[in-house]
Amino acid sequence: MKGYVQVYTGNGKGKTTAALGLSIRAAGAGLNVFIAQFLKMGDYSEITALKRFSDLITIEQYGLGKFIKGKPSDEDMDAAQKGLKRIKDILSVNEHQVVILEEANVAVSCGLIQKDDLLNIIKTKPENVELVITGRGAISEIIEIADLVTEMKEIKHYYQKGVRARVGIEK
Repeated sequence: MKGYVQVYTGNGKGKTTAALGLSIRAAGAGLNVFIAQFLKMGDYSEITALKRFSDLITIEQYGLGKFIKGKPSDEDMDAAQKGLKRIKDILSVNEHQVVILEEANVAVSCGLIQKDDLLNIIKTKPENVELVITGRGAISEIIEIADLVTEMKEIKHYYQKGVRARVGIEK
């Protein structure tokens, strides 16, 4: 099976949800999935749910779980670089048919990872690997090289009325 590069970007809700839905679909077909979360740290509901598929879906976190404003800390940078190295290792072994880089677009825009590193991952991925990159603010070079790009556009969201992220729905 030929693998493609998918990008889910935009300011609307649903980027991670789409990628995680794809991971479940892939596992249902017997494919091995690796998910690297670049900004998250902690016990989110998706981690609890995906443990049920731990024979086919591996999820690892390479963030410190805090909002990055301005220049990332050395700890933030170290965590992201560990994730980047892990992704390169995962792709070189070629045991996963689906690899998801959650919030990798944001990691690039925050300076956690360099755009050339992400572009290199795309260009050197094995032919059979479906690579999914999520996060708002996908740069034009990523959009250009991708095979599928979906922009989630926010029309209306209840957080504008003060509704905080809810367990099982947004986190």
